Amino acid sequence: MKYAFMATYQAEFSLKQMCLVLGVSRSGYYAWQGRSQSLREQANRDLLAKIRAVHEMSRKSYGSPRIHAYLRRTGYFCGRHRVARLMRQHQITARKAPRRSPQTTQQRPGAKTAPNLLNREFLALLPNEKWVSDITYINTAEGWLYLAAILDLYSRRVVGWAMAERMDVSLVEEAWRMAISIRQPETGLLHHSDRGSQYTSDIYLDQLATRHCLISMSRTGNCYDNAVMESFFATLKVECAYKQFVSQAEARSAIFEFIEGWYNRQRLHSSLGYLSPAEFELSSGH
Repeated sequence: MKYAFMATYQAEFSLKQMCLVLGVSRSGYYAWQGRSQSLREQANRDLLAKIRAVHEMSRKSYGSPRIHAYLRRTGYFCGRHRVARLMRQHQITARKAPRRSPQTTQQRPGAKTAPNLLNREFLALLPNEKWVSDITYINTAEGWLYLAAILDLYSRRVVGWAMAERMDVSLVEEAWRMAISIRQPETGLLHHSDRGSQYTSDIYLDQLATRHCLISMSRTGNCYDNAVMESFFATLKVECAYKQFVSQAEARSAIFEFIEGWYNRQRLHSSLGYLSPAEFELSSGH
């Protein structure tokens, strides 16, 4: 306790004066200081090892806030700034999302469109209150593979998805069938998408009407109207599809594992208080 006091106030008082007042020796203080520094260095080495392990586990996608949250939930308590400092010192960084992607929205002339009822209100108070949907491309050596996904805004959980070599209405229909089979939404679900030909097709709109959905569509050329879906696809490209797959079979397997094994059940979401979508739904009783 005395040595800790001396270390705190050594800039204000001379070491000789503090030793006399506190009745300790210089040699004792220097020995304590060496041991204290050694303990801090060992603690930092242990923490750094844990940071590296969590970073690898997260597919190198977690930055310091998520790594800090993960460590806390596993019972290892440390400061967030300390985690950030060690990551910075050892050049441990989160993988960045790609900047550009091909445009998948193709609105057909004369298509039946809907107003933007979602209006960027991405908060949902209950499951199956608001779903958002979109399509993205996956790069493989055998050609593009297209992924359609439906996400519940309540928990950010992917509730339906499908993959195909063609980007037609059957792709989004398959994702929709999975979602309603698993979730069984009640009347009044708000379904939001872009104005692409798949979502404005009579076949798909009839499917939504059968379930008495409220239909909402982004304004033309405005990706921010469906920002949560864009964020999910960016996460997918960072943590799973960040390089070209050797085959479409490899891509299908990797994306299945990413969505069902990682994203829905394990990945920590800052918007959910650093819980996974499955944990968030369980903790809220849904």
